[in-house]
Amino acid sequence: MAGMDIDGNVEEAARRVQVRFVTKLKAPFKAPPSSIAIPSNLTRLGLSSIVNNLLKAGKDDWNPEPFDFLIDGELVRMSLEEFLLAKGISAEKILEIEYIRAVAPRKEEEPSLHDDWVSAVDGSNSKFVLTGCYDGFGRIWKAAGSCTHLLEGHTDAITSVCVVKPRVAQNGADQIVATASKDRTLRLWKFDADESSDQIKRIRAFKILHGHNASVQSVAANPAGDMVCSGSWDSQIALWQASGSDTGDVVSVKKRKKNADEEDPQVEEEAKSTLVGHTQCVSSVVWSQDETIYSASWDHTIRRWDVEMGKDSLNLYCDKVVNCLDVGGEGSSLIAAGGSDPVLRIWDPRKPGSSAPVYQFSSHSSWISACKWHEKSWFHLVSASYDGKVMLWDLRTAWPLAVIDTHKDKVLCVDWWKGESVISGGADSKLCISSDVCVL
Repeated sequence: MAGMDIDGNVEEAARRVQVRFVTKLKAPFKAPPSSIAIPSNLTRLGLSSIVNNLLKAGKDDWNPEPFDFLIDGELVRMSLEEFLLAKGISAEKILEIEYIRAVAPRKEEEPSLHDDWVSAVDGSNSKFVLTGCYDGFGRIWKAAGSCTHLLEGHTDAITSVCVVKPRVAQNGADQIVATASKDRTLRLWKFDADESSDQIKRIRAFKILHGHNASVQSVAANPAGDMVCSGSWDSQIALWQASGSDTGDVVSVKKRKKNADEEDPQVEEEAKSTLVGHTQCVSSVVWSQDETIYSASWDHTIRRWDVEMGKDSLNLYCDKVVNCLDVGGEGSSLIAAGGSDPVLRIWDPRKPGSSAPVYQFSSHSSWISACKWHEKSWFHLVSASYDGKVMLWDLRTAWPLAVIDTHKDKVLCVDWWKGESVISGGADSKLCISSDVCVL
């Protein structure tokens, strides 16, 4: 018989369901496989408490760990009872609940201060973070607050940055990065990623890329690491040689003397080719495979380009201006994009009639400025918005896994770093690093 409380109501805790907690996590995160009866009104916090109690049995030094829970491949974001009812799942049989470590930052690093808006960030190399700033400088950071290199030469704000990753393993001395700017140029820089020094090292570009006749908004490198592409306010996408040895269409070679020592020549180069089709600003480019480039534009379209043919093979129309774009997820095939409304949209171009998004996430309250898939997960991505927030998403639930609100102004850029940190830059002139995010 159900227990009664003093008001004569049936106690909530009296309704119980038999569950078995399962996980793909390794020890010490494996709970006993036996089934137990638990209250059906528990939410994820209550479930997390139960799993922690199971795990800490016999362990004096156990630190409580936040968990998330999946039933039939879907994340639980309500009470067990509500979830079972909504999904039409019987509570009569033993319910199998999978638990995973909650995807949320467990630590906030000290912000890394810049002199102006932090407009661009790239964390694709585990040795450093690359940022671009409205003061016209690029910066290399080895850790929070530790700037090692200053990239100087642009005459206007930097809008986009990317790490160029050659397939052939190179030593740290040959690390190449690219920057794009409102000064209508792109610049390529070389530095030693393994170099350690107490002084910030100032470096100049080894190659300046000319050809756009308006602000360059985005830059991306191909997987081979020998080319970069750029999108501009001139509505064009340009393709450029990235390697230092090819002087291709050289316009001029500059040499600059410093302390009577002659520096390396600085090559100025023109584009190898252009992709024409967008009718307004090309706000974002992604070079996902050597033969395929994706682009987003203020003309409300997302396009997929065949590099060799120079033509688009997919044209998705959105209702809004598109600010940002990334390709990833299952089979590295899903297109995530954000723009001039608070909705993060995801398309699967493999599906017939794929003009409509397969997912739409609506928790932001202003324009979305950046989005990025996690490199090793089918489900996880991160978004940034002018609402001052960074949000972590899992395709298996419509609600954000975590909301990071360390910025005090618009967030302009976001990326992952080392697989377990979220890095973001904003109009508060800060690079923020939120670490110990357990995605895998």
